[in-house]
Amino acid sequence: MKMRRMFLTFTLCLFGLSGVVYGAEVAKIGIIDFQRVIDTSNPGKRSAVEIKSQGKKMEETLKKKEAEVQELKKSLEQKALVMSKEAREEKERELRIRANDFQSLRKRYLDALKEVNLKLSNRIKKDVFGIVEEMGKDGGYLLILERRVGGVVYAPNAIDMTDKVIEAYNALDAKRLKKEASKSGSKNKP
Repeated sequence: MKMRRMFLTFTLCLFGLSGVVYGAEVAKIGIIDFQRVIDTSNPGKRSAVEIKSQGKKMEETLKKKEAEVQELKKSLEQKALVMSKEAREEKERELRIRANDFQSLRKRYLDALKEVNLKLSNRIKKDVFGIVEEMGKDGGYLLILERRVGGVVYAPNAIDMTDKVIEAYNALDAKRLKKEASKSGSKNKP
């Protein structure tokens, strides 16, 4: 009898507790593609145009300098046999100096272009990460990863929130441009 009572009590407890379900809430995970944000957002497009325009200016200057160096080299090769030893050494020294100047200018331009690119990318990254953080908090996301840096090899499109981020970023950019235009418009008025 005691065994039966114990079994009945155990069974009732087991069925009584089965109504309470302990479960974790469903984890919301999001993925963004930062490179796509840079490529398709309005600020990203403007940054690319700015970098390209600065790059073209630098490239034109470098082409002129390179042409000067090549012309000096050609002149030296043509006149080397008829020049005195001192004059030839002077021209060779001038050629080396100009070639070194050209190489250092190229390096400075590349460094300047990298710096501009980094500055613009960091500005975009700061804005986008702020937007993503806000979207994560408001949307109840547990985790939001960047597609390339996060090591994500595959993710379904259902959790890709890049388009929403781009929309929010374009809206933020439009607000900023409107604000800057109103500030510059009020400064221009007498």
